[in-house]
Parts: sequence; C-alpha cells; structure tokens
Amino acid sequence: MKTLPNQASRRALLVAAGIAALAPLAAAAQDYPSKPITLVVPYAPGGSSDTRARQIAEKLANFLGKPVVVENKAGGNGNIGTDFIARATPDGHTIGIGNFAPLAVNKALYPKLSYDAKTDLAPIVLIEKGPVVLVVSSDKSPHKSLNELMAAAKATPGKMSYASAGSGGAYHLASEMFNVATGLSSVHIPYKGGGPATNDLLAGTVDYMFDMVPATLGYIKATPPKMRALALANDKRLPALPDVPTFAELGIKNMEISNWLGIVAPKGTPPAIVNKLNQAINKALQEPDLAQRITSMGNVIGGGSPQDFANFIAAESSRWTKLIKERGILGE
Repeated sequence: MKTLPNQASRRALLVAAGIAALAPLAAAAQDYPSKPITLVVPYAPGGSSDTRARQIAEKLANFLGKPVVVENKAGGNGNIGTDFIARATPDGHTIGIGNFAPLAVNKALYPKLSYDAKTDLAPIVLIEKGPVVLVVSSDKSPHKSLNELMAAAKATPGKMSYASAGSGGAYHLASEMFNVATGLSSVHIPYKGGGPATNDLLAGTVDYMFDMVPATLGYIKATPPKMRALALANDKRLPALPDVPTFAELGIKNMEISNWLGIVAPKGTPPAIVNKLNQAINKALQEPDLAQRITSMGNVIGGGSPQDFANFIAAESSRWTKLIKERGILGE
C-alpha cells in the first residue's frame, strides 16, 4: 500500500516545488540582458521626456553591460508609444518611458484606449516629478501675489482666463484643480502646444497659466523678469525657486501637482528582471551628474521600488479620473 506523506513532508515538497519554480526566474535575471535593450519614448525627439530617456539609457548601458537604444514612437498624447510598450515581448529587452498622461489620465480622456496601464504594464521606477507653478506676465499682469489674483477673479466671476498647452493635459488639469480648490470660475483657453500659450500669456491675452518649473525658469529669472511665479504646486519650496511659496503655505490644499516621469515594462516581465532594472535605475538616479541635471531645473528625483511606483500611479489615476469626470473634461 502506498503511504501518504505526512504534514511535514508535504510542506517540504511545497517548498521544493516553490524553489524549482523560482529557479528559471533567477536564471533569467542572471542572464539578463542578453541583447541590446530598447527604451521606447512615446514622444518626439528633443523634448524633456526624450532628453531624460537618453540620459537614463547611457547610465543603464554602463551598469548592465549592453547597449540601450532609445526609440521614439510619438503620437496620440503618448498613447501610440505606450501601446507599443504594452504589446512588446515581456523579457525586459523592451521597456519604455511612462508618464502622467498615458499612465494616469488618458484612460479617462479616451474611452477607446487600446491599452490599460493597470493591466498591460509593469511599473519599474519613478524617475522624477516635475512640479508645476502658476505664473503671470511680469509686464502685463497687475497681480503681485496669488491672493491678488484670486481676489480679482472672485470680483469678476467668469472673466479671468487661463492658458494651457491643450485640453486634458497636465496644465489644463492643474488649472481645473485650482478652480475646484478655490471655488473660482476662470475660463480655459486651450492652445496647440506650450509655445503659443506662453506667447499669449506674456502678451497679456490670458491672465495666468500653470506650467512646469523648467519651462518657466528662464522667463522668471530673466533680466528683467518676463514671468512672475505666484505659487508652486509642490509639498515644499524648491531650491530653484526659493522665494515662491507653495499653495499649501497660502492655505490652499490638494494642490500638489507634477508632470512626472517613470520607466515601465510590458506586463508579464519576470519580477526578477523588473527588480534588476529597478536597482540599476535607482543607482543611476544617485549619480551626481544625472541628479544635478534633474534638480537644477526644479524637478524632484524619484526612485523607490516597483511597488512604490505602482501605488503612486494608482493614486494619481484615481485622483485625476475623479476630476475629469466631475468637470466633464474631454481630450483633444
């Protein structure tokens, strides 16, 4: 008669089975990468995402011992390139830039999106946060503080206007969050990109706008200044703008807003490979030259575990989806 294993024996068998199952994953990580890595950027060459991707690629190539090739797949507010990443072979040899729009916002703006960031992508690490700042024209705007701007907006409901680089973008959403947080009713004037929006702000055609700190820093620090920064949407002041108060300092809550950037892989990429990439990118972010490039322009260095990034994306998605639905915001 065949003897059934006792409880201790069954536990030993389960442990052995678990070790056996993990062995291929460990081997995959040890052998990885076995060929050049493609880092997909879902935006055109020359932009901030592309620039940071190329800096990360250089560091990764040094740490992992294989070339890392940046490939741009622009279009659809980041959707085309992100869909390409999601559909790639999940072996760690195709990874990509994932940021605010395609990971946290676009699902709410585009109901027929071809990918689902939550189920089709594996977060690797947050690279940086780019806090946004509310700015006015130094020459054309009479408002020297956020309180002055808000007082004027409340005195003439529906008359004050704000610019954005396009409907559904980070700066449009930041402005709508500002309206919600303050009870204002400023009017949205969307533009086809940040350049035209900035030009009309400087000319006084619109009253204010939200933008990333790196995009406004040159105007704010010009001699004479061309922009005046009234409030920073961050949890603390930035070394790049030490005299600009945060919204929280001015008594306005829920206004920590950034146009952030991270690295993702196709869902199904072995956890051991995800962790190896995570460790390499965390190491890259601590390199003095890369850290200086990130912080000198007013951005905040990311880092952390894959789970940290997954939790961050989930919180951002929930927050912005709620705003988009409540305000009836549509993508372009």
